[in-house]
Amino acid sequence: MIGFYSENIDLPKIPKRKIAAWIKLVVQNYGKKIGEVAYIFCDDKKILEINKKYLNHDYYTDIITFDYSEKNIISGDIFISVDTVKSNSDEFNTLFINELHRVMIHGILHLCGENDKTPAEQQIMRQKEDKALIELKIEN
Repeated sequence: MIGFYSENIDLPKIPKRKIAAWIKLVVQNYGKKIGEVAYIFCDDKKILEINKKYLNHDYYTDIITFDYSEKNIISGDIFISVDTVKSNSDEFNTLFINELHRVMIHGILHLCGENDKTPAEQQIMRQKEDKALIELKIEN
């Protein structure tokens, strides 16, 4: 099950069924199944609070993923700062909705086992995001 929730903001207008089907497809491409995945859309204040409390990081970020996956069943809580996604879309001159979709699938890729700590891993992650976005039929 994939749930969409919000804290401190209005829920972004996204086609939930289409997004859920897309996420399931990406997860299946990894040979995995969806368990319980919660997207929690929030503001910068909330993401900073989570980052400090759970990761001991004192900075804003666009996404924080908590992985509760077991074996081939992916589950997790994915917190997304809509404020930071908007800032990033402005900085990278992309549509907000495209940047939001990129961040949403980024969290799923983490749950599927992808990492982005090194420059090489970041490049691979970006390629996998691009591939997934094509599957959603988004123009990059």
